[in-house]
Amino acid sequence: MTTEHDLIDELHEQAAADTDPETTPDVGIIMGSDSDLDVMSGAHEALDTLGFGEQTDYHDAPDERFTYETYVVSAHRTPDLMYAYGETAADRGIEVIIAGAGGKSADLPNMTASIAYPLPVVGVPVQEKSVDSVIGMPTGAPIVAVDAGKSFNAALSAVQMLARGYDELEDRLVEYHEDLVADVADTSARLHDLGVSGFRDSV
Repeated sequence: MTTEHDLIDELHEQAAADTDPETTPDVGIIMGSDSDLDVMSGAHEALDTLGFGEQTDYHDAPDERFTYETYVVSAHRTPDLMYAYGETAADRGIEVIIAGAGGKSADLPNMTASIAYPLPVVGVPVQEKSVDSVIGMPTGAPIVAVDAGKSFNAALSAVQMLARGYDELEDRLVEYHEDLVADVADTSARLHDLGVSGFRDSV
């Protein structure tokens, strides 16, 4: 059975390794509990849609040029692991962290943002009651945050940050947005042409 100390040692070993940054995860997704996975899966969906691959072995990257990894890191139950993840993220090649947590004390995004600074962190309040906790950072300790449950948008924001350095990602974002625009235009035309009743019957 893997222990917290095993994971911490593994993170530090990866940070110390001389690894080609093109083969390491670009986005780190962390959550306070596996019960948050249903909400945080929106981030996975967005990244998959934009052509990212999931990297489950740090030393064996998938074929996709851009990748992401996922861990459960609890600010309250495994604070040492949280600190190790934030502290080693940049050296491990992570460029943006998406952190989700629930409950009234949703401290994982905030604490990770402080530890990993200046690496950008996008916070996801897993529940509505988590919003105030996630966005409540003092001046000088920034965090980017989305609305409760909007992990899909968190991933889009993360890719927007990455795209400033990678034209390929900017092109993917533009294509994704153009597809959304086209879908709305098509829906509008069908609603008009079919009428409300006919449109409802067609969907």
